[in-house]
Amino acid sequence: MKVFSVPRRLRVVCGTVSAIVMAGAVLRSHSGPPFPIVSDRVVGAYQISIWTDPDATDDGSAAGKFWVMMQAARAGGIPRDTRVTVAIWPLDRPGAAITGAAAPMDTVNMDAARQFIALVMDHEGRYSVRVAVEGPLGTAELNSNVDATYDLRPAPILMMLYVMPFLLVGFLWVKLLVRRRRGVA
Repeated sequence: MKVFSVPRRLRVVCGTVSAIVMAGAVLRSHSGPPFPIVSDRVVGAYQISIWTDPDATDDGSAAGKFWVMMQAARAGGIPRDTRVTVAIWPLDRPGAAITGAAAPMDTVNMDAARQFIALVMDHEGRYSVRVAVEGPLGTAELNSNVDATYDLRPAPILMMLYVMPFLLVGFLWVKLLVRRRRGVA
């Protein structure tokens, strides 16, 4: 009876693929790029854009991400003491509003023109979004809607399962090519 031994190269390739897939589980940032729900709308003394990555979660983690970018509608920049508050509430069912204060994305320079907040979106569905800005240039309020969805990527272990047949076929194909070349030469 012949015992099947796994070649060293196959073990190295499988180990490398496994390490990459498992590292992906640690480095998961989001399911896709953020997208704008409001672009360059002038409200009061501000020109505001809102970008979002609205991921819903069941575990209570804040995966509904919102980026608020502002410019002064007239000449000048956004003062440092400008505050942004983001509130969301479900439109498809009864639910309380979840409100949070956004923080400047550049914590070194405290640039108030770009602010970020992550809020809990506990189910899939349509949410209303309200952004309120208060600062030396005045106040502004902006409303929009967004559809929250769950992160639809398969688990990393399933990705490995999906990729493995292709790697095995590729390995066998290369092995066949090498065997043919040795036979011809």
